[in-house]
Amino acid sequence: MRIVIAGGSGFIGRALIARLEREGHKVLALSRHPAVHPELNALEWDPARPGLWAATLDGADALVNLAGEPIAERRWSEVRKLSLLKSRVDATRALVDACARCAKPPRILLNASAVGVYGDVPEGEVDEERPRGKGFLAEVCACWEEAALRGKSCGMRVVLLRTGAVLGLGGGMLKRMLLPFRLGLGGRLGGGRQWLPWIHLDDEVSAVVHLLFAGASGPCNLCAPEPVRNEEFARALARALRRPCIARAPASLLRLGLGELSSVLLEGQRAVPRRLLASGFRFRHPRLDQALEELLA
Repeated sequence: MRIVIAGGSGFIGRALIARLEREGHKVLALSRHPAVHPELNALEWDPARPGLWAATLDGADALVNLAGEPIAERRWSEVRKLSLLKSRVDATRALVDACARCAKPPRILLNASAVGVYGDVPEGEVDEERPRGKGFLAEVCACWEEAALRGKSCGMRVVLLRTGAVLGLGGGMLKRMLLPFRLGLGGRLGGGRQWLPWIHLDDEVSAVVHLLFAGASGPCNLCAPEPVRNEEFARALARALRRPCIARAPASLLRLGLGELSSVLLEGQRAVPRRLLASGFRFRHPRLDQALEELLA
């Protein structure tokens, strides 16, 4: 297949490109700063400006859109929140508009989203049938998905990749947590009862590749079949590092220090990958202890 990946220089994108190229697919990454990652076959793109990047979509078999600024990089001001929203929605609209102008648009659009679309759900399983929730992250994901679903009007099969916390050594949540846990300073956040849907990076990439061919469409939760609570995750990570797990970050302190961003740490949902499993996907790392041991061995 000929596959275009927007946001291909990110944590998930780099791993996905490596996997697709190993399997013999022709991959082109669209990146705002291609010179930063010379190892990638990347073309510079600006969603605000049509250019050569738009022409590469004509005749491509699939488009994978992972573009968007990191959610938890710094505290959310109103300006920052608008930037997070626009980096996702504007990029997605630009890609879909470019596909609509193609003589032969891609047949498939796999578009990133997140389990945050469900909002905070303290109890009960959350599958793809659950309505969208409330809160800033839910709003961002809802607008993001609506922009992607416009791709159906030009004949694309659209899959919404509602991803949980991706565990890998090259970035994401685990990268931020390793130092304090290695120093013996790790522990639960707030009460520790909030759910944490997670997925090993290898399974995330395998799921995206699987969905290119599986024929599924619509929302699809990309998270391991056994979500855990925050306290359980902290204990599992401490075990994998052979460190104690006795610290605790009070919710009040997190809210004071991080403001609205603290909701990323203090809220969650017991998301399960019902549609992914129904499509025939099988996880290599379904259990947290085994996934962490493999990553940190």
